[in-house]
Amino acid sequence: MAILRMENGQTLTDLGAIAAELAPLNIGLNHWSTGPEVKSLLDQKALTEDEKEQVLVGLDRYFEQLKADLGYTSRDLIVLHSDVPNLEVMLAKFDKVHTHADDEVRYIVDGEGIFGFVRPDGSQVELTVQPEEYINVPAGTEHWFCLTPSRRVKAVRYFAGTDGWTPEYTSTPIKFETLQTA
Repeated sequence: MAILRMENGQTLTDLGAIAAELAPLNIGLNHWSTGPEVKSLLDQKALTEDEKEQVLVGLDRYFEQLKADLGYTSRDLIVLHSDVPNLEVMLAKFDKVHTHADDEVRYIVDGEGIFGFVRPDGSQVELTVQPEEYINVPAGTEHWFCLTPSRRVKAVRYFAGTDGWTPEYTSTPIKFETLQTA
């Protein structure tokens, strides 16, 4: 279940209420079932490349729909956990406010992560995205990403191309402490 924290301390857990709060940013948020065919793989802490491909194939019904509706061309599965070498270096690329030239599309299949957003009025919110939740952050949206204290996430990443993935940092400061450091 997604959790939205706002600067004023209010917390929302209803997907409809969260979607309404994120509507000015045009962020897509949905619940997608992973299904039993990939459950045993998702229960593992780490996955081999072959096991990652098995998960992707097991979830390709969503990829096929995204290809047809939005023109996505590729997907991969990222597996992050506390034993991943250089995890902190990897995460440091995304824990500051930035944008991307392309949409950032994630389907969280295990674990959880936090996307923070700068809204058009300058206020900020943090969304904890959990298993079976799909998020589409539109290109140009000021945001940041970090892991929760559980320090693990498995996420399918969907791509329209390969060029728009370099973070473009903004000078916007994050106004409140994230759950990662709380």
